[in-house]
Amino acid sequence: MNKNQRTIKQPVSVSGVGLHTGNLTKLTFKPAAIDSGAVFVRTDLEGTPEVPAHISNVVDIVRGTTLAKGNAKVYTVEHVMAALAGLEIDNVIVELNNNEPPVGDGSAVLFVEALGKAGIVEQDAPRKFLEIETPISHSIPERGVDLVVLPSDDFRVTFLVDYKNPALGTQYTSMVSLKEEFAKEFAPSRTFCFLSEVESLSKMGLIKGGNLSNAIVICDDGVGPEDLKRLKQMLSLKEELFIGKNGLMNDVKLRFPNEPCRHKALDLIGDLALLGVPLKAHVLAARSGHAANVELAKKLYSLYEKEKIKTKYQKESKAEYFLDIRAIQEILPHRYPFLLIDRVIDLEPKKKVVAIKNVTMNEQFFQGHFPGHPVMPGVLIVEAMAQAGGFLMLHTVEDPKKSVAYFMGMDGVRFRKPVVPGDTLRLEVEMLNFRRGTCKIAGKAFVGDSLVAEAEMMAAVVDK
Repeated sequence: MNKNQRTIKQPVSVSGVGLHTGNLTKLTFKPAAIDSGAVFVRTDLEGTPEVPAHISNVVDIVRGTTLAKGNAKVYTVEHVMAALAGLEIDNVIVELNNNEPPVGDGSAVLFVEALGKAGIVEQDAPRKFLEIETPISHSIPERGVDLVVLPSDDFRVTFLVDYKNPALGTQYTSMVSLKEEFAKEFAPSRTFCFLSEVESLSKMGLIKGGNLSNAIVICDDGVGPEDLKRLKQMLSLKEELFIGKNGLMNDVKLRFPNEPCRHKALDLIGDLALLGVPLKAHVLAARSGHAANVELAKKLYSLYEKEKIKTKYQKESKAEYFLDIRAIQEILPHRYPFLLIDRVIDLEPKKKVVAIKNVTMNEQFFQGHFPGHPVMPGVLIVEAMAQAGGFLMLHTVEDPKKSVAYFMGMDGVRFRKPVVPGDTLRLEVEMLNFRRGTCKIAGKAFVGDSLVAEAEMMAAVVDK
């Protein structure tokens, strides 16, 4: 069943201190237009700059997810984003008069309740989903972190943590329905840290707004009275500190037996919301944090970009390859006899493209290169790589049909083996860097497993 996009009925505001900066902030949610997504707006800065809530704007993941665009930065956005994703709100403006949303009680409840008061309305446009068809994974073996995304008709999360601490131990949680479970079962779960981390976090300039009313502190073994005294002074706390019988600082009562694990799932939901498009997938996570969540989101967004390109240009949607010659002609300006790509078989947007050129005896250049001994000119092999690179570069701009790639130079050109009629050239081109419309790419051409040519090229993407 298709769903429409959603926004809120009216503005609503909340205020409080930020967890890490300690800055007092007023945050206001406002309705937004169709397809605008979630956008943070810094009203305290000149020009009220916008920071779209998108994975491409993530600049830091130390104990929270930070976004920035230009000089505008917004710290610790994950709880706001989790609330929006959990309530299935697609389009919203999030105004801030400082650089970090209020921490509230350390959960997403502050934002969920505010958005509920604002009311949620459907908009006259369908939601766009990223549907996973094949498993995707991301791992950090040295830290025991594993993330796997599996096909599913709806968004689901399964999370496992197994810290070596008796107060936490091994915990597991699973969410099968955002609509039925998020607001009551996951949004109230609070952020947490270990007592042994508090001092180092403070020295890093973090948790300036942290206290026992907005974070669960889990006690480590070997903590003594002097440690507690130092901690109290460090955080400027008024209450006396003691190690609770439950292993938590000051015997704080958990809202759920597995509250820390639920909060990790909450963070994951918030980080994945930075895709800018809702997922239809089952996400399984073990010991994951913001760094791994963001890397997974980047992989997923690359897949989403790829699917958008294929949907836009490829008429045969069930084809095993990525784009056929008709789709290529919609993007590249080249035509017979100088179009030297027959098929694009894979694409990682803004990173890598793999294309095919079928070399046949009917190529015009074989008439003179060389009669009786046909060999594909090396310069045309380089041109084929350049065209594949042009295809890759043109997808760095909003409308590839209105742009063209002009090549500016080549380095490290090497020809390893001759290419003859009957060969299939596999062109693999990677983007090395792209800045201010100028791109550097590295191309390799293969016949089977044999490298036949390679080169590095510079090009500029300009308007037609």
